[in-house]
Amino acid sequence: MSMGTLDDHEGPWTEADWLALGETHERVELFDGRLLATSANDDHNEIMGNLRDSLRPAARAAGLRAPLVPNVRLNSERTLIPDLAVKRSPISTTISTADEVVLVCEITSPSNAANDRVKKMLAYAEANIPWYLLVEPDFPGYESVTLRLFRLRGDAYAEHSAAKQGETLTSEMPFPFSIGTEELVDY
Repeated sequence: MSMGTLDDHEGPWTEADWLALGETHERVELFDGRLLATSANDDHNEIMGNLRDSLRPAARAAGLRAPLVPNVRLNSERTLIPDLAVKRSPISTTISTADEVVLVCEITSPSNAANDRVKKMLAYAEANIPWYLLVEPDFPGYESVTLRLFRLRGDAYAEHSAAKQGETLTSEMPFPFSIGTEELVDY
């Protein structure tokens, strides 16, 4: 992605425009005709990898996949790139559809916390993704995390369970899993 490509674009971005960008160094999401570009720091990426390591065996046992930073098409105007998704489709799928995703995970960063807690949460709910896991590290040290698991109830998420630093988040749904907060921040 070049700045010239972004600067030269007129009007709202379409799905075809977004796809024409190809691979980029940053995560570039399509959200209602706008592009949202995000990048992650080493602490965020470490938590993301540890989260996948925690969820992957349980997801596989349930016949599911857990790719990092997958493209998830919510509708023709929204393709988001969560930190992790647990889905039914093969890992090799370039873009998954929302109906393939059973759990979407976002890790907040200082630059995107409001998006993850509000905008993306609402978008995932509108797309009927049944489960949403929000990982909230403390800032700026990334020395602890809080996990909040939400379940879709009607058209909005309701908190299903939570775990603070030193605790373990366990759930039987959408598949049996257990995530120790100590496993995510290993300093």
